[in-house]
Amino acid sequence: MYSFNSRVRYSEVCTNKELDFYSIINYFQDCSIFHSEDIGVGLDYLEEHHRVWLMNAWQIKINRFPVFGEDITVSTWAYDFKTFYGYRNFMIEDAGKQVLAVANSVWVYMDTLNNCPAKIEEDVARAYKTEEAYPMEYAPRKILLPKEFSDAPAFAVQRRNLDTNNHVNNGEYIRMAEEYLPEGFNAAQMRAEYRKSALLGDEIIPRIHQDENTFLVVLSDTGQKPYTIIEYTL
Repeated sequence: MYSFNSRVRYSEVCTNKELDFYSIINYFQDCSIFHSEDIGVGLDYLEEHHRVWLMNAWQIKINRFPVFGEDITVSTWAYDFKTFYGYRNFMIEDAGKQVLAVANSVWVYMDTLNNCPAKIEEDVARAYKTEEAYPMEYAPRKILLPKEFSDAPAFAVQRRNLDTNNHVNNGEYIRMAEEYLPEGFNAAQMRAEYRKSALLGDEIIPRIHQDENTFLVVLSDTGQKPYTIIEYTL
């Protein structure tokens, strides 16, 4: 397990002085990158070997959202590798070691020269020293889509949405989706399925569906093909 300690900053919280799913994903993503950097298979290694890890799916379960000023510990560990898939857990604990948030994530190892999945090299998998998966109820990787949606106004991808791969960062899709969450919809779980990468200038059409316990946002291209599907449940 790889961990780092932090204190929740004012710049990270919402109007209720709590982190949201977007901020939590940023903590998790930073933790995974720090982990990879410290074991020698970080950003420079990937660039040199023409490889990149792309997010395929998130499942984040919340027991309590961290609040402004709170001391937290963020942890991550890999628990499995299969061909070109990597599986990683995350956790946020408070100062008393109570688990505030836990997550499962699925990543795809990509060959950036040929733009296709690549088999994970043995030395890369070995560097992570896999551990037992966190004991939680694991949701399916794919999210089923309903038949009916209401469409929100389209918008274009901005430079601020991009990461070092020149794609929209996986957390940015979550921030986009959170704009449509109804007031008072206090989700305890968020799932996201990433189907394709959006690039600078691409037009995104939000498609929204809500039922009693679920709020679904599909961020689609102009042909209604999803970039990312985000599901919030109470």
